[in-house]
Amino acid sequence: MAAERDQRQDFRPDDPGELKERWRAYIQDRKLNTTAQREAIVEMFLRTRDHVSIDELLGKVRKRQPKVGYATVYRTLKLLVDSGLAVERQFGDGQARYEVVGDHHDHLICMKCGLILEFEDDEIERLQERIAERLGGFTVLRHRHELYGLCPKASGEVNGRCPRDDGKR
Repeated sequence: MAAERDQRQDFRPDDPGELKERWRAYIQDRKLNTTAQREAIVEMFLRTRDHVSIDELLGKVRKRQPKVGYATVYRTLKLLVDSGLAVERQFGDGQARYEVVGDHHDHLICMKCGLILEFEDDEIERLQERIAERLGGFTVLRHRHELYGLCPKASGEVNGRCPRDDGKR
């Protein structure tokens, strides 16, 4: 984990200018074409803070570029993953979801309503490091921590509310 954190230390995912510059450099290095559709997809994706599916991103992009097709979004997301600007995730709902690369975080996923919450916990990170050391002296380079369950509303709690209803996404 320390190695992964050190590699990303100078990368600021909240800086749209830096994200776009990294995208431009990737496209130029590989001598790929720049199209209005591809750029609209990249622009929309880099401004998205959710975990979006191809269909969800397609819907957002079509509001600005109505003729964009599914295959174009798919190929552009693949390029974004290959460039290191996006991460593909599988949360058990049968479709890939993508997020802008950034600081390490873990996920809490409601199996009923599909809510995905991100969290960071230093205690969990320290515990993982201790376990890796205890079980053979491993050095953790990266990991995925996903907790699957039900939000209070989905689990049927009396007066249970989904954090999504409270605006926490």
